[in-house]
Amino acid sequence: MIGLRKIVMAVLACLLFAGLGCQAEHDQHFSQTREMMGTFVTITVYASSQQKAEAAMDSAFEKIRKIEEVASIFDPQSQASYLNKHGSIQEPSTHLSKLIAESKNYYQVSGGAFDITVQPILELWQEGLWEQPEEIQQQKVDAHMQLVGSDMINMDAAKIAFEKDHMKITLGGIAKGYAVDQAIQVLRQEGINHALVNAGGDIMTTGKKPDGTYWNIALANPDDSEDTIAVFNVDNKAVATSGNYERYFDPDLRAHHILDPRTGYAADQCISTTIISHSCMDADALSTAIFVLGPEEGINLVNRLDGVEAFIIDYERNIFQSDDIANYLEK
Repeated sequence: MIGLRKIVMAVLACLLFAGLGCQAEHDQHFSQTREMMGTFVTITVYASSQQKAEAAMDSAFEKIRKIEEVASIFDPQSQASYLNKHGSIQEPSTHLSKLIAESKNYYQVSGGAFDITVQPILELWQEGLWEQPEEIQQQKVDAHMQLVGSDMINMDAAKIAFEKDHMKITLGGIAKGYAVDQAIQVLRQEGINHALVNAGGDIMTTGKKPDGTYWNIALANPDDSEDTIAVFNVDNKAVATSGNYERYFDPDLRAHHILDPRTGYAADQCISTTIISHSCMDADALSTAIFVLGPEEGINLVNRLDGVEAFIIDYERNIFQSDDIANYLEK
């Protein structure tokens, strides 16, 4: 599973703004990009004035910043870092409680394929475990796997606590999606009816574009970033992709950053999983879980979930699609 600096989907950053000529005369296009949450976040809105657009975008960026201050394990002052250091936290923020509660839910839904407690294993690989003989790798993984399992996180309204010493979490597979959802909510509250938020490839839209057309989100070919494999047409939907072709722990590109929390080793069945859902938090977490589960088990899970679709590319470049993904594919 990926850490907080998951920067998958420069592949999804290709937004096709076609058909703008018919937009309502009073709707203007505005966009800002800021570096936050370990990636670049772009907010695109249509509004009647620059003042309205900038005020709305500022409020949305501020919401993302507040979530980052809670969820980033790279910020020693964050609540997530405090929990990792001390093993428990009293009176956690609403954001942290929501993120962990939903993470525990995805852990159950995915049969352990999504697990925020995988951080101790991630640290092993980040510290150079890939350089060790296979026997040593297995010994260290086995020892640290005792710390993995979201069912060992206990929580109520007043406290979150780990059952074992030295447990740690990473919210990298869910925090950006959650932040995108929260940013979209802020934009709606500010009276923005047509918007898109993209946090390093975790994307959520509200409304169609003002001319009535869909937002078009392109999925790049993992083998050729200038080529497009698919284009998804969405409105009021989220799109998120996890891929193993951008970040590796080792220079030989053998140990990539999406770990199977059930084994402690890199997930090895997929190269790309794209999820379309009603919320970006769902899409973010499920894209990682499905990547770990693999194409067949992943598609079976998605087809059991309401309002969720998947587009998967396996290691042999075969494409797997959920039952209704064709409804979103550009013909």
